[in-house]
Amino acid sequence: MNLFRLLVLLAFLLVGLVIGALNSERLVIDLGVTSITTSSGIAIIVSLLAGAVLGAAIVLAGVVVPLYGRLRQANKLARTAPADVKPAVVVPPPRDGV
Repeated sequence: MNLFRLLVLLAFLLVGLVIGALNSERLVIDLGVTSITTSSGIAIIVSLLAGAVLGAAIVLAGVVVPLYGRLRQANKLARTAPADVKPAVVVPPPRDGV
């Protein structure tokens, strides 16, 4: 699995290098207060990264945090339940150190 992750990382690195090399013209981004001069390839890569981070934050806030709250509630109820009651859901052990 670690070899697969390394290959995916190298593939994304190669795609980023190709995008940066093919889009080398200068670009000025005016932010009102200041301006940033960069190449269009770097601007593309940064905007893709910002979109991925923003999407991950939305998923975290909309899905993961509520599910974590429900899990905490279920664990609290399981601790207070009588000992002879078995839990309805069996959680498999984690794989690959995750």
